[in-house]
Amino acid sequence: MSSLLVKPKDGHGRVTNVTPQNAGWDYVGFDLHRLRPGETVGEETGDREVCLVYVSGKGSASANREDFGVLGERMSPFDGFPAAVYVPGGSTWSVTAETDLELAVCSAPDNVGDLPARVISPADLSKETRGTGTNTRYVTNILPEDQPAQSLLVVEVITPGGHTSSYPPHKHDQDNLPHESQLEETYYHRLNPPQGFGFQRVYTDDRSLDESMAVEDGDVTLVPKGYHPCAACHGYDLYYLNVMAGPKRTWKFHNAAEHEWLINAG
Repeated sequence: MSSLLVKPKDGHGRVTNVTPQNAGWDYVGFDLHRLRPGETVGEETGDREVCLVYVSGKGSASANREDFGVLGERMSPFDGFPAAVYVPGGSTWSVTAETDLELAVCSAPDNVGDLPARVISPADLSKETRGTGTNTRYVTNILPEDQPAQSLLVVEVITPGGHTSSYPPHKHDQDNLPHESQLEETYYHRLNPPQGFGFQRVYTDDRSLDESMAVEDGDVTLVPKGYHPCAACHGYDLYYLNVMAGPKRTWKFHNAAEHEWLINAG
């Protein structure tokens, strides 16, 4: 199995744990918790900021002793907008499940900790359509660069069955602004129906990194560098939640030169 593919543990609780240490990089962290009604998860953020994303289900949330009440409207990542909570560094947070709850904990460095904790409600979000034809996909920016945070960028995408995504292939692994930013990235994949699978390739121009993976429901793909296109198989819609962070909080990408003609091909 590819070293870039992280399989979830069976059962409930924390089923996925990606840290800078076990990923071999510097910025991005990603945990996935599956909670039963009444179960609670929480932690101190330390020198990292956190974006809690309600992938599916409902739960009450608090941060720094502020009660945000019960959040979450959708019971599937394929049905509506997520709720989320931003929590700065130097804070504590807690979530208690009201229903079966799938909670993503997205993290990145924050040595300042001067932003307030806040709710990002479904009403604050909108869906953007990108691409045309079988490259069409639907994007929801949860924590984009025009919203306050120190390092984190968080977005989710739904790619219909038979379509490609993160395509034409692009990369963001060079600190070369304004042309390209250096960002590590995780992809948390879900499939509808869940027995499906999709594909993702992570590769560099010189092919010193070139790995192709079948991704199944609940898998995480690590993108330390290089291009990283996805494909959803016919009959199975592909959802993914992206977490990005790097030395500068901006998303500037470089398209693979040999495939850039696709942008204007219609």
